[in-house]
Amino acid sequence: MENLWLVFGLLSAIMAAMVAIFGKIGLQSVDANTATAIRSVIMAAFLILVVVCQGTLKEIPAIIADKKAITYIALSGVAGALSWLFYFLALKFGNVSQVAPIDKLSVVIATVIAVTLLGEKISMVGSAGVALIALGAILVALG
Repeated sequence: MENLWLVFGLLSAIMAAMVAIFGKIGLQSVDANTATAIRSVIMAAFLILVVVCQGTLKEIPAIIADKKAITYIALSGVAGALSWLFYFLALKFGNVSQVAPIDKLSVVIATVIAVTLLGEKISMVGSAGVALIALGAILVALG
């Protein structure tokens, strides 16, 4: 149970990779922003189905009533939508092998923000890893 974060993280990475592959194939002859909108509707329907199957639909009013939670969830939603718009535009005009590594700079950016704003701690080894992710993403994208 203690390593569930790693299992889910790897599954997330695999699914994120498939977003790039399926997205690139699907964007060949369509508008990227419209495709992103359709993708988000499909995602919303799928996620509502997941919540219904979990039996947690009844938790929605409590989440909406929590002003801090709903504010940050809404901001996260807007940031996610903008990320998808930019990602699909990048895929429309670039190669997956270039776009995906640059997108993964989000790991570096999120880590820097988590350390500076959230006060999270990172070891020297972790810092070196983040630096290598940055360097690797840039080398793969430009190489």
